[in-house]
Amino acid sequence: MQTHTEYKLDNEHWDLILEPKAAFFDLQLKEVWKYRDLLWLFVKRDFAAQYKQTILGPLWHFIQPVFTTIVFLLVFGKIANISTDGLEPVLFYMSGITIWNYFSACLTATSNTFVANAGIFGKVYFPRLVIPLSTVLSNMVKFGIQFLLLLGVMVWYGIKSHHFYFGVNWLLIPILVLMMAGLGLGLGIIISSLTTKYRDFTVLIGFAVQLLMYATPIAYPLSFLKGKSFAAWIAWNPLTPIVEAFRFALFKSGTVHVEGLLYSGGIIALFLLVGMLVFSKVERTFMDTV
Repeated sequence: MQTHTEYKLDNEHWDLILEPKAAFFDLQLKEVWKYRDLLWLFVKRDFAAQYKQTILGPLWHFIQPVFTTIVFLLVFGKIANISTDGLEPVLFYMSGITIWNYFSACLTATSNTFVANAGIFGKVYFPRLVIPLSTVLSNMVKFGIQFLLLLGVMVWYGIKSHHFYFGVNWLLIPILVLMMAGLGLGLGIIISSLTTKYRDFTVLIGFAVQLLMYATPIAYPLSFLKGKSFAAWIAWNPLTPIVEAFRFALFKSGTVHVEGLLYSGGIIALFLLVGMLVFSKVERTFMDTV
């Protein structure tokens, strides 16, 4: 005996409809919010997978800034004899390294989004923007670990010198960290969109990040460049006002230029907008080129 079942397609309700074409300005941010549980799973995965089968694990977050600070002390402090504007050299270098490491980690990780996750993207659907966002959040955990190390060193020098600054300027720190996250995310997703067709960018990004560090006042104060012909180029770097403001917030050393932070904020907003637009366009066809 055969049974016949009628399917009334008009009355069916689907929770998710995949459409290959969408408006250019449709960033689907609401859809990203719906997948927030998956976002946190990726954050946990990124943090755990990085140190799986390592002996020291998260201790590498302490080792890396310590050794980098020692190198800076030797090269820029002893050999080049560059001033740190009256700030303890260890604190000066470590503060710059801490905020820089967060930016560089966000940029390098998000710039490889499509290539590194092509296997996942080809098997299951979810908003592709979840991957770079999870990278930014997982790196924020690493930043928190290195910031605790910086606080420990600050307390030690504070006890030694009987002076430790803690004031309202510290309220700037979360804002500055978010600005670094936004800049790393915006640049990263632009580069990740380009790497789907031009793999040269995956080779160049590491080299470019190293050069960019020397174009940012990490190992020297901005005042050191006064009177130099290339000082204007460093000042136009959107990272410069953020790094200078980060040191000011921590130690009340130097000055904060509000117009500089507004300039950086405008550049960050532009990179984020362009990045998300290009990212949303490339994600529809990237499986054909990756």
